[in-house]
Order: sequence, then C-alpha cells, then structure tokens
Amino acid sequence: MSSWFDTRPWLSTWGDIAPKPYTLDSSTPLADLAATVDAYGDEEAITYYGYHLTWAEFDRYSTAFASYLESQGIDPGDKIGIYDQNTPAFVLATYGIWKAGGVVVPLNPMYRDELRHIFSDSAVKGLVVSKAAFFSRAAPYAADLPVVVLSDDRSFQIDGPDAIFSMFDQLPGEPGVSGPVEAASATVLPDFQAVIEEHLDKDFAPASPSVDDIALIAYTSGTSGKAKGAAAAHSALSSNSRYVTRGPDFEPGDGFVSLAPLFHITGFVCQFLAAVAGGARLILNCRFEPGSLLDLSAREKPTYMVGPATVYTAMMAHPDFRQDHVASFKKLMSGGAPLPEGLVDKFEDKVGVYVGQGYGLTETCAQAVTVPHGLRAPVDPESGNLSCGLPQPDTMVRILNDHGEPVGPNEIGEVAISGPQVVSEYINNRQATQEQIPDGELRTGDVGYMNEGGWLFIVDRKKDMINASGFKVWPREVEDVLYTHPAIQEAAVVGIPDEYRGEDVSAFVTLQPGAEVTPEEIVDHCRQRLASYKTPHLVKVIDELPKTSSGKILRRTIRADALEAARAAR
Repeated sequence: MSSWFDTRPWLSTWGDIAPKPYTLDSSTPLADLAATVDAYGDEEAITYYGYHLTWAEFDRYSTAFASYLESQGIDPGDKIGIYDQNTPAFVLATYGIWKAGGVVVPLNPMYRDELRHIFSDSAVKGLVVSKAAFFSRAAPYAADLPVVVLSDDRSFQIDGPDAIFSMFDQLPGEPGVSGPVEAASATVLPDFQAVIEEHLDKDFAPASPSVDDIALIAYTSGTSGKAKGAAAAHSALSSNSRYVTRGPDFEPGDGFVSLAPLFHITGFVCQFLAAVAGGARLILNCRFEPGSLLDLSAREKPTYMVGPATVYTAMMAHPDFRQDHVASFKKLMSGGAPLPEGLVDKFEDKVGVYVGQGYGLTETCAQAVTVPHGLRAPVDPESGNLSCGLPQPDTMVRILNDHGEPVGPNEIGEVAISGPQVVSEYINNRQATQEQIPDGELRTGDVGYMNEGGWLFIVDRKKDMINASGFKVWPREVEDVLYTHPAIQEAAVVGIPDEYRGEDVSAFVTLQPGAEVTPEEIVDHCRQRLASYKTPHLVKVIDELPKTSSGKILRRTIRADALEAARAAR
C-alpha cells in the first residue's frame, strides 16, 4: 500500500548536498580498507598518545593477527569477543578477526554478569581482552575458550598522560591489576603485540567475506529482558560507515576523535569504520574524561567528533574549557541520546560551533537519520522539539500507528526504518526478529513524527510515556523545556506512581557550576512554558545523573530510585 512516505519528501530538503548515488553500491569493511591502503598507504592511520601507525602498517598488523587466529583453529564464521576500551588493540583485532573470516562481538568493558549471557548466546570462541579488565570480570567466562589474547594498553603508549591509564586501571568498583597473568590461567596467556610480531612474516591469505556474511554481533542495551544480539552484515557496516565521509565537509586525512566508545555502535561505525573507509586519521581517546579530551583536541587538532549530549555538557562545565579547544573542528555531531535545543544554543553561544545530531540504533548500525552539514535542525513551534535530522537518501523512514499502518505528516506514531544499514536478525531469537524486524523493516520502539519537509522529530520511547490524569506526557518534551533554564546542566523526567493522578511528572536535574536555583523556581519556569499536566510536581536537584557507559541518561535507574524514596516517605 502506497503512502505519503513513498514520495521521500526528505530528498527535496537534502537538495544538491545529498550524497549520491542514493543507493550505495555494496561493499565490505575489508574492501574499504584495501581501497584506503592503495590510496593512502603511507599516510597516518592511527594515533594513540604518541603511538602512530600508517595505513600500510595497519593493514599488515591486522593481517598478522588474522594469521595467528587461523593458527589457533579459528574458522570462518567463528565469533571473537573484544573486551577493551578505545585502543590500537581494539581496531587491529577487529580487522584481524574479519581477515580470518570471523565475526566481531564487541563487549562493553563495564559488563559483569551480563557476560555470562552474551558469551553463551553468541558462542564466542575467542577473546581479545585488556589486562586491566581480565582478572575480575572476564576470567570466569573465558576460562574454557580456546583463544584468549591479552592486550596491554601501556605498551602502545609513547608520550601519553599516565593519568589516562591509571584511570583505566581503576574502573568503577574495580581494583587495579595486582597479580600475574598466571593467576587466571594454568599457562601464560599470549600478548596481543607479541602474536602480531610473531606472525608478521607468515604466509597467510586473508579471507574475503561476502557482502551478506555476518560481520558483527552487537548486543542491545537490554532495557527490557536480556540483551539481544543484532547481526549486522558486512555490507550494512560498509554502507553506513562510508556515508559519514560522503559529504563536502570531509577530506582524506581529517582527524576523527574516537570520543564515543568503540564497543558502542556509534563509535564503532561513525568514528572507527568511517575513518578507515575514508582514509581519515583516527585519533584514539582511550576513555572519555573531559580534561583529557580537551587536551587531546588542542594537541591533535581534530576535525570531526560525535558523542552523546552529556559529553558536550561535561566539556562546557570543565573549568579549562576554551573556544580554541574546538577551533579545529569542522563538524560536531551528537548521537546515542536526544540533543536538547537548549544545550545546542548554550554550546553555540559559548564557542560559536553548531552541534548537529543523528538518530539510529544498534539495529541500524548507528545513524539512519542525520542533520546534514550546512543545515540546521528545525524546532517544532508547537512542541519545542528539535528535529534529529533527515533520513539518509538511501533509507526509508515511516511513522506507523498502533495497527502498523503509515500515518500522514505531523502525525505521531512509531518510527520504522528500512535500508541497507538495518540488521538482518537477532541471533537465537526468531520471535524478536519477527516482531521487531518484520520483512526487514525495524520497529524502533521510538515515538515520533515527520513534518512535510521530511524532518524527523523523536518524541520519546514508548515505554517512557507518562500517564498523568489520563493525559499523555512525553518526558523528552519536559526535558527540552528544563534545558532552556540557564542554571540547569542536565535533566531527566520520569513518571512516579500517584494515587490521585495515576502518575506524577517528576524532574531530576543537575546545575551548572556555580549556579543557584530553587525547585520552586524551576517549576515556575516549566509552568510558564508547558500545560499544567506536563509541569513537574516534583523537582529534585542532585549531584549527578546516572548514565550508561555510552553517555545515555538512565531514566529507569532514576525512576526506581525515586519510587523507592517515595515509598520510604509514606
């Protein structure tokens, strides 16, 4: 059945700046690397606190690691986990696994008990793991794996700040490394760099996976039930990574800061794979910390960065933040979480740089919708929502009602996405695949609408909707108003059960450094801009909002804490 979306109204808004061709030719990350090596082999590929690799060296080292994997019995299709931060070992291991015909399973370094499910569900046969994380986290689940390789991030360091690495050793709740590797294994586990050096001159022919072969199994955040393994084909990763570098603002050799963690789909595709596909210089930032990122930006002069809204907030709040820290940037993007208009305005007023944004999910291999460079996201005059962008020219986005039927412009419904970047399935979960990716179209679970120009507006997650006295309240709309208050740094809105209203709108905020404001003043600020049923009845100022490792604010944690406090107060 045809619908308004079939006209792809966003193409007219893109105009002449739309990347062409609209349907990208199929490729693979390995083919993209080969093209980059042919064109820019002697150019710098990676920099990591003084450690440097050219594209030719990157290619050679990743091939050596593939040779090692083959020598250890790793076959095409085998899954290999990577449990590390943004390090050279992560990027070299990724392409080495693909050259061995394997499938990459990136693992969040903050995972603990979650590893049990992921190791079992994906049936990983090998693991590349940081020494700092191995002992207390991965060892119980990796003991029976045929291949475990330890990476020592310090051995890549030449002139980097020691604070970065001592910070990495002391992950929240974790002691530093305090015992020998033999404590976790009957034999000494191989070192990542050592096996590369051993296999540099081995006779090895890299695999050539097809565009339809599975390249990546990325696990969802698991907000409801156990995390699901989204299976992405080589062509899906290649398509989306090449999209990043197809605009007029990109030139080979541009510096891409790995701000978002590489184990997260945004960092993996929009920074790491995009740099490889376009021949950009990948500036690895081990782990986000505002001060070190500012120093890195001033030293390396990057041109592109993408990260969640919370990162830009943290940068502005740092006492050493100056405009010259971002003077080299040509493009700043936000992804992984909604970008409030108030934050965009504050950042632009302070440093003169406009932060664009994109929208996507693990299941779309990151971005599916973006604010094109050179355009500004419109703000809906009625809701105050900031658009997350235009669908990519080769992507179809539809808004569906509760019956799965497409609606018209400016009508609210569930966002559905189809295109070359959408994953094929959730492994070992046929029911979830059928329900959430019917006929290859992803049902995102996000509620939104599209205006006549094809600009997409995300209202909120279905499950986060607040029912206050029978009225629908979307937390995102209230949060956007809170961010316009000059004293507020971050905000999260949740619904708390209430006997009279059903749910009560409650806001939790942090303040800008040195700012002072009362909860009553914040409520009054909202009352002047929102309907009465949307105005928070409770505003609580807290020191810090809980977040995921990728920077998303954890509403569910805030909701649980608030509910527990409310019960205790009865």
